[in-house]
Amino acid sequence: MTADRSPTYPPPQTPGLSAVLERNIQALQARRKREEVEATLQDRIADAVTRFTGSMRFVYLHLILFGGWILINLGWLPIVKPWDPSFVVLAMIASVEAIFLSTFVLISQNRMAAVSDKRADLDLQISLLAEHEVTKLVTLVSSIADHLGVKTEVDAELDVIRRDVAPEAVLDEIEATERKNRTE
Repeated sequence: MTADRSPTYPPPQTPGLSAVLERNIQALQARRKREEVEATLQDRIADAVTRFTGSMRFVYLHLILFGGWILINLGWLPIVKPWDPSFVVLAMIASVEAIFLSTFVLISQNRMAAVSDKRADLDLQISLLAEHEVTKLVTLVSSIADHLGVKTEVDAELDVIRRDVAPEAVLDEIEATERKNRTE
C-alpha cells in the first residue's frame, strides 16, 4: 500500500453512540426544551423580534420600505405625492426603530449570556471533577508502581500531579498575571 492511497479495507463502523452519550444528548435536548417552555413571554417576544431582525427578510422589507419612501419623497415616483421631502420623518422612524431593536437585541444577548454562564459553570464543575478523579488515579497507579518497584522518568513530577488543583488559586494566579501584563 502506498502512502497516498487509502486502505483496501473499510475502517470499522461504530454501531452507534454509547448509551451514556445518547442519555447525555437526550438530557441536554430535554433541558433546552424545558428552558424554552419556561421562558417568559417578554423573553420569547424579544427572541422572536431578534430572530426576525437578524434575517434577510428584514433586510428586504427595509429595502422596499425605505427605498420606496426615498424614491417617492425625492419625486422620482410621480404616482404618489412626496410627504417627507426633507426625510425628517424617515430619520425619526429609523431612530425610534433602532432604539427598540437594540433593546430587543440586548435582552436576547443577556438571556444567551445567562445560559452561557450556566454552561460554563457546568463545564467547570465537570472539569474539576475529572481533574480530581485523574489525581486519584495518578495516586493509585503511583502506589501500585511503588509496590511493584517500577520506576519511570516522571517520578519527579508525581508529587505535583498528585495534588488536587485549587480553582481559586488558579484564578488568583491568572488575575495576577493579567494585572502584571497590563502594567508592563
